[in-house]
Amino acid sequence: MSEYYKGKRSRNIYNPKDKEPFRLSRSKIDLFLNCPRCFYIDRRLGVGTPPGYPFAINSAVDTLLKQEFDLHRAKSTTHPLLEKYGVDAVPAKVKEIDEWRENFKGVQFYHEPTNFIITGAIDDLWINKEGEYIVVDYKATSKDGEITELNKEWQDAYKRQMEIYQWLLRKNKLNVSDTGYFVYCNGRTDVEAFDGKIEFDVTLIPYKGSDKWVEETLYNIKKVLDSELLPESGEDCDFCLYRKEAYKALDEKGHKDT
Repeated sequence: MSEYYKGKRSRNIYNPKDKEPFRLSRSKIDLFLNCPRCFYIDRRLGVGTPPGYPFAINSAVDTLLKQEFDLHRAKSTTHPLLEKYGVDAVPAKVKEIDEWRENFKGVQFYHEPTNFIITGAIDDLWINKEGEYIVVDYKATSKDGEITELNKEWQDAYKRQMEIYQWLLRKNKLNVSDTGYFVYCNGRTDVEAFDGKIEFDVTLIPYKGSDKWVEETLYNIKKVLDSELLPESGEDCDFCLYRKEAYKALDEKGHKDT
């Protein structure tokens, strides 16, 4: 058994009889929306889906962007990207910004009806002249053409991510704008040479979110976690399809576990 699964089976597992608040991250909420069965196997039974590979380049871009915007935060100046797109805002000076950015901590809110502590780590927070806080998320990729909108089905997860952050910050008593922004960094492949560096085209994509779905989803999650019944799989869940076909193939061949 890999070290991942050794640790996964003993960490933050839901027990319906437990009176202590249960921590539920933004990413686990998204897992539930993608596949209630995988979510249940993970949070109730303690066996998580296989982890994806870490994106070191993306992490480096995130770190550099945070450092860059922090320079403007310290001076209360407008970043050139915001000037380019006509966004009248500056990086917000809030004492919790470092904590809210920290993985496994982030923005937190205790949702009393479900006894969940909801968490999510933001990338950045801006503030406009009306005093509204603006949720900002950094994205890095390398694709042909300019990225100017989130129009792919798989990008719906990005939108939900933004909306959960908006919900969390509102629950922390902030006046949050419905419109958030994605700082999208697209690695260029049309340059003449690598020369030890990757050049990015950076676009700013607005998104008007609605967090109305979050509350209902938390109640649905609570209902599923309290049940002894395994929920249905999500539509076209690759993990569930793999498990089903693997068990089918093993059964057809008469293979038994040793």
